[in-house]
Amino acid sequence: MAKKQRYYVVWEGLKTGIFDDWKKCEAQIKGYQGARYKAFDSLDEAQIAFKAGPFMGTNTAKRMSHKKKLDNILKDSIAVDAACEGNPGILEYQGVDPHSGAKLFHQGPFDEGTVNIGEFLAIVHAIALLQNQGRVHTAIYSDSVTGMSWVKNKRIKTNLVRNKKNEPLFILVDRALRWLNTNHYSNPVLKWETEDWGENPADFGRK
Repeated sequence: MAKKQRYYVVWEGLKTGIFDDWKKCEAQIKGYQGARYKAFDSLDEAQIAFKAGPFMGTNTAKRMSHKKKLDNILKDSIAVDAACEGNPGILEYQGVDPHSGAKLFHQGPFDEGTVNIGEFLAIVHAIALLQNQGRVHTAIYSDSVTGMSWVKNKRIKTNLVRNKKNEPLFILVDRALRWLNTNHYSNPVLKWETEDWGENPADFGRK
């Protein structure tokens, strides 16, 4: 497994700044009386901490970094995600406000499903909810390329075989497909860029 990239802030040393390698950082502080430095998990956190000074705690830098990332997210939006224990397995999905973290809806658990089906249902649930509320321009964020594709094409492509155990889930799928094919919506469905913004706020935190 590749070693996780860390960033080192030097506030007091031979040279000050942000370094992406420990040896480079060490060269600035070794033998320097009163050296001040700290390691951070992301470049955003390091940049914020460097500007703020050596008395900013790591947790504060993390919070400020997270807020900076959320500045890129549309104010009027919903984030959706699904979690599945196994494939297939016990499935649930939800939608949250990405800025406040408030839960807007939750469905499940379903006895047998797949994460792709959950991601698809979460997006359609969000669209239908927003339409009912008259929020026709509110954006929906999902980190599922497959789920977004199924919504766009108004059909699903799954290897999950329909049976008595998962019938309640497939009834929801039927309803979602019927809704997509009989309704018009203008809500943009956008990709949540995990690499740049961090974990999807609707993630269930089970990774």
